[in-house]
Amino acid sequence: MATNPSIITRDTDKIADVTGNLYESVSVISKRARQISSKMKEELNNKLAEFASGVDNLEEVFENREQIEISKFYERMPKAGSISIDEFIEGKTYHSYRETDEE
Repeated sequence: MATNPSIITRDTDKIADVTGNLYESVSVISKRARQISSKMKEELNNKLAEFASGVDNLEEVFENREQIEISKFYERMPKAGSISIDEFIEGKTYHSYRETDEE
């Protein structure tokens, strides 16, 4: 059985080194992944909205090659999780801690 070539083994020690805690690092990465995913979804929806028509003609749905190509382009893009991990390890992700008054 062949493995998926897009699967990458990550060094958890490198991920944990950034914050000093693996779980904290994963939390930062997941929040960034949600931001990236949301932005990508918004971009895709805006591009696909250009093709929206009020007519629900089945033939038009199957004939719109540009819309299909745009969708395929977004499907081939790296996943938001992979992008956020790379950004995090490269130091491109900003994270901070909230100040709390514990008196």
